[in-house]
Amino acid sequence: MTLREKTAQLVGVWVGADADGEEVAPHQHEMEPPPDLDTLLPYGLGQLTRPFGTVPVDPAIGALSLLRTQQRIAAANRFGIPALAHEECLAGFAAWGATAYPVPLSWGAAFNPELVRTMAAAIGRDLRAVGVHQGLAPVLDVVRDARWGRVEETIGEDPYLVGTVATAYVQGLESAGIVATLKHFAGYSASRTGRNLAPVSMGPRERADVILPPFEMAVREGRPRSVMHAYTDTDGLPSAADQDLLTGLLRDTWGFTGTVVADYFGIAFLKTLHGVADDWSDAAALALESGVDVELPTVNTFGPPLFDAVVAGGVPERLIDRALRRVLVQKAELGLLDADWTPVPGALADMDLSEPRALRGLIDLDRPANRALAAELAEQAVVLLRNDGLLPLREPTRIALIGPNADEPTAVLGCYSFPVHVGSQHPDTPLGIELPTLREALAAEFPGSELRTVRGVTVDGEDTAGIVEAVRAAERADVVVLALGDRAGLFGRGTSGEGCDAASLELPGRQRQLLEAVLDTGTPVVVTLLAGRPYTLGRAVTEAAGIVQCFFPGEAGTEALAGVLSGRVNPSGRLPVSVPAHPGVQPSTYLAARLAQAGEVSSTDPTPAFGFGHGLGYSAFTWSGLEVEVAETGTEGTFRLAFELRNTSARAGVEVVQLYLHDPVASVVQPVQRLIGYRRIPLDAGAGCRVELTLPADLASFTGRDGRRIVEPGALELRISASSTEPRLTVPLRLTGPVRPLGHTRRLHPTVTVHDLPPAETP
Repeated sequence: MTLREKTAQLVGVWVGADADGEEVAPHQHEMEPPPDLDTLLPYGLGQLTRPFGTVPVDPAIGALSLLRTQQRIAAANRFGIPALAHEECLAGFAAWGATAYPVPLSWGAAFNPELVRTMAAAIGRDLRAVGVHQGLAPVLDVVRDARWGRVEETIGEDPYLVGTVATAYVQGLESAGIVATLKHFAGYSASRTGRNLAPVSMGPRERADVILPPFEMAVREGRPRSVMHAYTDTDGLPSAADQDLLTGLLRDTWGFTGTVVADYFGIAFLKTLHGVADDWSDAAALALESGVDVELPTVNTFGPPLFDAVVAGGVPERLIDRALRRVLVQKAELGLLDADWTPVPGALADMDLSEPRALRGLIDLDRPANRALAAELAEQAVVLLRNDGLLPLREPTRIALIGPNADEPTAVLGCYSFPVHVGSQHPDTPLGIELPTLREALAAEFPGSELRTVRGVTVDGEDTAGIVEAVRAAERADVVVLALGDRAGLFGRGTSGEGCDAASLELPGRQRQLLEAVLDTGTPVVVTLLAGRPYTLGRAVTEAAGIVQCFFPGEAGTEALAGVLSGRVNPSGRLPVSVPAHPGVQPSTYLAARLAQAGEVSSTDPTPAFGFGHGLGYSAFTWSGLEVEVAETGTEGTFRLAFELRNTSARAGVEVVQLYLHDPVASVVQPVQRLIGYRRIPLDAGAGCRVELTLPADLASFTGRDGRRIVEPGALELRISASSTEPRLTVPLRLTGPVRPLGHTRRLHPTVTVHDLPPAETP
């Protein structure tokens, strides 16, 4: 290959499928003018960026448009190499008419990696069926400050939860033949004051023990074929120019062999935002040498500037060859270099392609099986925060549904769902999927109740005139369902989403005033939240009859929420992020050292209103019969213990057993406790089980003073808990022997084995 042919494989072009099935068109966006395909394609092309996720297009027509474009690309270059097509799939395939699943924060709330794996496989099959090869997900950023707008895209504030759930997503996507992309590597979520794309100031231990473990787990156990670098700099070093991170750690230590792709325009940002590159060639050289293989979604730096730099002798051609080899190996794995490769995707294989208009509606990306899966995950992700006994509701005569999210179809969607991300720019185009509002869901769930709906206030507006009508409706009702929360958007066009950072965790707009006015009526109030981050709930924490938290639960979300209110669904979700008690006290993550706890030396109290892992249900459980087989072992050994869990209620339910480790004395400061394992355990009414735990000493490891991961001898405490604030059984443990250094092959998980016990008498 010539040098120009080589560099052509290292770039992507942002395109949109043609609505009539013709070839894709380069996307016109604010960052740069569109490239000329006639100039680019004779040398080949590395990637096509978001052909389905740029403009609304019927899936079959979009697949035909992509097919014809791939034919043109392969025919235009002398090696016949097609492009690799990628799409966003953060909460489902981001295409018109595709299933909108719950956002990742809901995946975390479900505490169910197996279900997330199943969902990801379904998403992957839909991507693959229409000709897509790579998905830009999952997000493995650990929440450090809930004011950050992209909290909705994360899985939670604990690295073990994030790692296990994200790894399951990777496994599901890759099982369908789709290249999974870990992002954002690394530290994006730890920005100062929770601002998007702001500097990161964490130290090496926080990075090693909080930010990196989810990526390490996903690389080891999920085997993703791509990683996306983060936009941010950490202590002055941008991720896109961090050779120790992208090559030394990711490849040399962890053994990653896939491609590293740029976050959109991220290489150019080395010049424009970070100021570490003088021009485009300099930016390209920095990124390429550090380990970035593919520029997305443009040719700004890896196109002519990189070519010119090699010709001028500023960049060794061997670096081009290194990245090219990774790109071509991946294309070969995908079958794109096979002699019998065909551009016809599976969904079009048996269709007559001569008449594009006849294809409309023939590909269904929101099939009943998808919708059922979305509903199952949405139901498992609903978190019941508070219940004074009113829930579940027993067919109240009059329900007042009040609030800005009472009758808004897109209130269940995050910012990377197609209807919000792209559809909002095309208001005349139908949504493409069914999105029942909360009003519609409640009307179906409570057919015998009189339902009155009043908005009261908008999500983020300042007008409070509607509160008067809301109060009047509340006074006349038997119960109020208060629908609060967020509106997803991008770069300030919403209250949650990329670039929609919050100055505080006060409910947006005038929602707190609406909440307090309705509480003042004395009518029982059930607060519901359709949101992308946790918010302080003020008086509702102690005065509301119930609080139900949903994190953008997707297209079946309102039905899941209504099912929890009626009791049709027994809630089993747990908080993946803490709910703060005060709006300005950040960060409030549970994963903090003693100095970060409440104390007499500070006038602010970060104690949450509801802690990480908290969640109620309509069943009751007892934890008993603790048996400790091995409580003391060497630093290379294993602890063994068991206990009994029983559902003592008359209703089947789920308990989420959570294992937290407390290290009272260590050579460096440790968090007060950290999650090292968990298990969802469903039990029928009266049923019980014996839960056996095997805990390798590796789970007590941390980064020591010299930067190496170690296991130290000394006392430990295992907290077998219902949440980070609700320990049920506490076990003192001890490690003996020498300090033991650990490598990246350490054991990452406990073994949790569940054995059924004879049923007890149902109360």
